[in-house]
Amino acid sequence: MPFPRHPRFRRAESFAPMELTARDADILRAVNRHRFLRSHQIAELIGGSRQQILRRLQALSHHGYLERPLCQLDYFQRGGSQSIVHGLASRGAAHLRRVADIPFARLDWTTRNRSVKRLFLEHALMVSDIMVALELACRRRGDVRLLIEHEIPLPEATRALRAPFRWTVTVSGKGKLSVIPDCVFALEFTETHERILCFLEADRGTMPVERAKGGASSISRKIDAYARSWKAGIHRVRFGCSRVRVLTVTSSESRCQHIRGAVSAVSAGHGLFLQTHIPSAFSRETVLGLVWRNSPNEIVNLFD
Repeated sequence: MPFPRHPRFRRAESFAPMELTARDADILRAVNRHRFLRSHQIAELIGGSRQQILRRLQALSHHGYLERPLCQLDYFQRGGSQSIVHGLASRGAAHLRRVADIPFARLDWTTRNRSVKRLFLEHALMVSDIMVALELACRRRGDVRLLIEHEIPLPEATRALRAPFRWTVTVSGKGKLSVIPDCVFALEFTETHERILCFLEADRGTMPVERAKGGASSISRKIDAYARSWKAGIHRVRFGCSRVRVLTVTSSESRCQHIRGAVSAVSAGHGLFLQTHIPSAFSRETVLGLVWRNSPNEIVNLFD
């Protein structure tokens, strides 16, 4: 049965009434969990009939539970074939606040997600590509669970902070370096509850690995901040975790090699850093396996 003709990026003036189902709530949770998701990713995460999922996504969008960022509009006007990107809208956030007790900031989620710019969205989608692959890989493996930020057990003092996963580290003679990971998650073994805390850096190649001026943003500056944080024991004191990884996913093996060179220049914490590139990592079959390289250029997996 063909879809009714409705606009893709504005809400229809008239759309059939809907009653939210448990699967609709699962869709909203998945989108909230990853910030932005493409239609095919939602179908993979939820399971079942792809056509049924697409129909529910259409209904949830036209009823104001999901939002489709407008910055993707020009791609579809040129005849692109990518899946439509969805973010949570204010009505969807309100529903999750009621049924799932998810702590949302009281923001205008509709405007916030509808008005994002293209570069921000492309970076956010790279993060969601990685995280969806990880989530599906953990399900497939069975003995490892993916925990996102609000699910990670933290010391009480850390959980009380406004931004527990953003911090600064003092560098002698250089002031403070800020650390703001693109995403934070933990991999937890279901039997032992042992956790590996992971800080993800999704590198689209827009930031230089090195800069002539030491104070400007660069990959090497980020690496230095992570290494100094590890040396200061921030992972144990702030996060209550002894096993930590800094994972960089980038666009090519040559870029990975350049980043590994920057890792080798820091004075401590070389074992924290693993790198891989997009063709290797974006699969539920491979992302937990031997696709990661450390600074000596050895192939390892996330659990080594």
